Amino acid sequence: MITENTLDNKSGFVEEPQETLSMHPQKFAMWLFIVSIIMLFAAFTSAYIVRKAEGNWLEFDLPTLFWVNTIILLLSSASMHWSYTLAKKDNIDLLKIGVVITTVLGFAFLVGQVYAWKDLVSSKIWFAGQNANPSGSFLYVITGLHGVHLISGVVFLVIVLISTFKLKIHSKRLARIEMCATYWHFLDILWLYLFGFLLLNH
Repeated sequence: MITENTLDNKSGFVEEPQETLSMHPQKFAMWLFIVSIIMLFAAFTSAYIVRKAEGNWLEFDLPTLFWVNTIILLLSSASMHWSYTLAKKDNIDLLKIGVVITTVLGFAFLVGQVYAWKDLVSSKIWFAGQNANPSGSFLYVITGLHGVHLISGVVFLVIVLISTFKLKIHSKRLARIEMCATYWHFLDILWLYLFGFLLLNH
């Protein structure tokens, strides 16, 4: 049975309505979105392998910055987990810091990807045009799509940060940060898969 929001006089936090046995509708929608992303990248990586087998495939080294960006994203996943732990402990001051750190690292990853693309252009690896090769085009599309989804994750982090300052995230109201953490960890795992795939098949 779902109860009305009540105010905790001691902490000033607003309690979250008790959930029934069914999944939270927003969590369900998020998982559907995650499944759709998995199917999208599965299709692209499958197409990558098929196209590579057809020939006319340029072999080249991946940008060194991909390694740096991977470390940045792993650190952001660690700070996201730390933030979630702080929310469960009602350590709101450190929670704000944790979410800010995760957001900054997310921006740093995106900036790093842009510079990695610049390195590719410097190496004459083009996305399209007369001198473009399918291997380069696939690389831009795969990493670019991941970047677009990571931007959505950063937007989610900003929403969580605003909610934290408004005391809408705490031990009795964890749904939003749980969803954010799940989505962010998924994006981290997705990048590890994509980077590993590219290392083995570039």
